[in-house]
Amino acid sequence: MQVSCSPVMGTLGGHWALPQAPPASSCTPYGSLGQNCAQIGGAGPSGPDFFFSLFCPFQWGQQAAVKRVPFTLSPSTQAPSSQPRPTESGPSFPYPTSESCRVLTFLPGLSRVMALRAGDHSQVAMNGLKEKVLTLDTMNPCVRRVEYAVRGPIVLRALELEQELRQGVKKPFTEVIRANIGDAQAMGQKPITFLRQVLALCVHPDLLNSPDFPEDAKRKAERILQACGGHSLGAYSVSSGIQLIREDVARYIERRDGGIPSDPNNIYLSTGASDAIVTVLKLLVAGEGPTRTGVLIPIPQYPLYSAALAELNAVQVDYYLDEERAWALDVAELRRALCQARGYCCPRALCIINPGNPTGQVQARECIEAVIRFAFEERLFLMADEVYQDNVYAEGSQFHSFKKVLAEMGPPYVTQQELASFHSVSKGYMGECGFRGGYVEVVNMDPAVQQQMQKLMSVRLCPPVPGQVLLSMVVSPPAPSDPSFAQFQAERQVVLAELAAKAKLTEQVFNEAPGICCNPVQGAMYSFPRVQLPPRAVQRAQELGLAPDMFFCMRLLEETGICVVPGSGFGQREGTYHFRMTILPPMEKLRPLLEKLSQFHAKFTREYS
Repeated sequence: MQVSCSPVMGTLGGHWALPQAPPASSCTPYGSLGQNCAQIGGAGPSGPDFFFSLFCPFQWGQQAAVKRVPFTLSPSTQAPSSQPRPTESGPSFPYPTSESCRVLTFLPGLSRVMALRAGDHSQVAMNGLKEKVLTLDTMNPCVRRVEYAVRGPIVLRALELEQELRQGVKKPFTEVIRANIGDAQAMGQKPITFLRQVLALCVHPDLLNSPDFPEDAKRKAERILQACGGHSLGAYSVSSGIQLIREDVARYIERRDGGIPSDPNNIYLSTGASDAIVTVLKLLVAGEGPTRTGVLIPIPQYPLYSAALAELNAVQVDYYLDEERAWALDVAELRRALCQARGYCCPRALCIINPGNPTGQVQARECIEAVIRFAFEERLFLMADEVYQDNVYAEGSQFHSFKKVLAEMGPPYVTQQELASFHSVSKGYMGECGFRGGYVEVVNMDPAVQQQMQKLMSVRLCPPVPGQVLLSMVVSPPAPSDPSFAQFQAERQVVLAELAAKAKLTEQVFNEAPGICCNPVQGAMYSFPRVQLPPRAVQRAQELGLAPDMFFCMRLLEETGICVVPGSGFGQREGTYHFRMTILPPMEKLRPLLEKLSQFHAKFTREYS
């Protein structure tokens, strides 16, 4: 039986190309973990052996036959032969070497590499079954191109390892530390008491009669419930969010920006900041071919942007941050990227992430002014991702909102430059990721386009109302005269002080390790260190069809239980290798994690030197 293999989509960093021949059946990846997936196991004399099981359904609806293909991750191992020896019983299928097998993707340590499905039309007709309407070949190709490294293949393998540990499988570690994502409470951060008190009162109003809640929390809850349909959080809100909370957000922005006016009618609540970012991108994307919308995004970037642009079939225009200057943004680099992109698309927007994710830099006011002037001169819509505005740690660094700087620059910028700025309850000191609360404020947007934006948001009915409530608490916290003020301030300061200490520790430990270089973590929740990888490791990764830093991160996960995201998932300059690691683990776990990671890098370097 011959098989044909379609590329397995995902942030894998590369593929293993094999010869091609006329197809007999086809190979497609399955999305669910552990279903029709590759099998992995064992350890060979020269290194860990990995077995990729090719599941070949010989008839529709029948149980798949299994064939295991062994290979080794040791530095000396060559690519698997084209006719490997079967290691399990069952129907014997030749390893796919015909031209019908276009691409195989090998990802060591990940039990999810590929599954095979029968695609022979005559066999389908023989069985009296119709072909599926929706297949990888007929689905939206833009969706197939979407990649999201933060929750990509390496995280799926981490989930498998956690399951194996629960089942008693022996590993060289006792727990998986998921340092791949900025999920504060999953890493042990405690919720802010006042936020949860008000939320509890809103969810269960009978608690308003309880003496266990402070009076200011009750007042806040009653005020919010009065603004809800039927005085219940279970009711839909208007699509742009509860008007009372939009007004709270406007007052917060005015306080933050020193009195610069903010109109609640220009504020739209959203399902986290991500939903609002995608909504604005949808408004911007238009045209075909050389007139297709291009969007400038920083490299390294948060993969939401590349994923959204791929889904919308827009053109991603990369501009590189300067690693040698602590990931600084250079307007000359913006101009280079823009001029080059105008040869093949129509650049219409410029995205800025400040403080930076994954790079942790905080932009100086002078830089923001230069960016605004550049966007104005080049007629670019500005998108300011400011979800980490509370997370600034480095001495001498300060958060400046694009809205404030724009206003203080005066005409013509303040009256003409289009801007959308985003914030969220998921980050900062709050860490309330699961409630999905956020907002976007638009400035100088065409009123007719705002109506279209309102229409687009109405299709999704409304953002989660509990998330809106939490946002209200973030933008209107207890006042100094309120009974909850002292506890709120103390809890907030503890969280931010701990994050600042962890940012400094991360930079220090990594920079003491040979072959690892880490810029100061000025803000946000991540470090993005650069790692030196030996040429033999790079060669081995290429043999496996992997990005070198994916190979490094997968080996790190398998041997230490530490889950980080390879820099190739965020973008990086050619020939450089990085990984993103959150600084969120508690201090008692963070230092051993950093030391273990540094020790693994030294061992990895020796192994491939």
